Amino acid sequence: MSMASPRLSIIVPCYNEADNLPTLFDAFRAVVAGHPDVEVVLVNNGSKDRSAEVFAELLALPEHGFVRLVNVPVNQGYGFGILSGLRAARGEYLAWTHADLQTDPKDVLLGFARMLDESQPERCFLRGRRIGRPLFDRLFTAGMSGIASLALRSKLYDINAQPKIFHRDLLDQMTDAPHDFSLDLFTLHLANKQGLKILEQPVHFGERHAGEAKGGGSLRGKYKLTRRTFAFILELRRKLFAVR
Repeated sequence: MSMASPRLSIIVPCYNEADNLPTLFDAFRAVVAGHPDVEVVLVNNGSKDRSAEVFAELLALPEHGFVRLVNVPVNQGYGFGILSGLRAARGEYLAWTHADLQTDPKDVLLGFARMLDESQPERCFLRGRRIGRPLFDRLFTAGMSGIASLALRSKLYDINAQPKIFHRDLLDQMTDAPHDFSLDLFTLHLANKQGLKILEQPVHFGERHAGEAKGGGSLRGKYKLTRRTFAFILELRRKLFAVR
């Protein structure tokens, strides 16, 4: 299959990741070598650092022809960046992961291979399941997952783990997707609602390579992420279970 119609598109939102970008390009170049049916769509998600300059330098190199860039002029949220990349993607299957390299980009290809082993991969949704994390982080994840599952009557666990991989048919159902970090929760719940088979890909979760965490990496980040997630859970619950 030609790159005019790749089998898989991997979306990576990048916000103020200038210091991380050279390593990110190297990591994905190693992963997609020998996979001409895979494209990587990097999203410059309204970055305010040197990202634009670094992107220009790296994309000028012939060995980075597997990368496409989507520019979002003004940051409108993590979810908005991913959605912008998804809508520009050309693949039959879509995936997203993070730019911080806390999970190895090769996990996307491993997860995709596992999905294709299924008899109906187009009816599957694969998500990462983080392993080797500190006890506090595991307890935090378990608590958030339990609350979300009870509130939405949907089996939800390790909601923010990466990667996420699914057939592009699901994108057509994401018309009212949120633009912030609750996109992961929304998409996993939508996959459950659509009756997709949920697959798990164990991924080792390491330290951020460079730059600052944008989500729940610190205690302050976890607090902000928790507030946003609770607000979205309540909003989604009202929509799903409103008395008509």
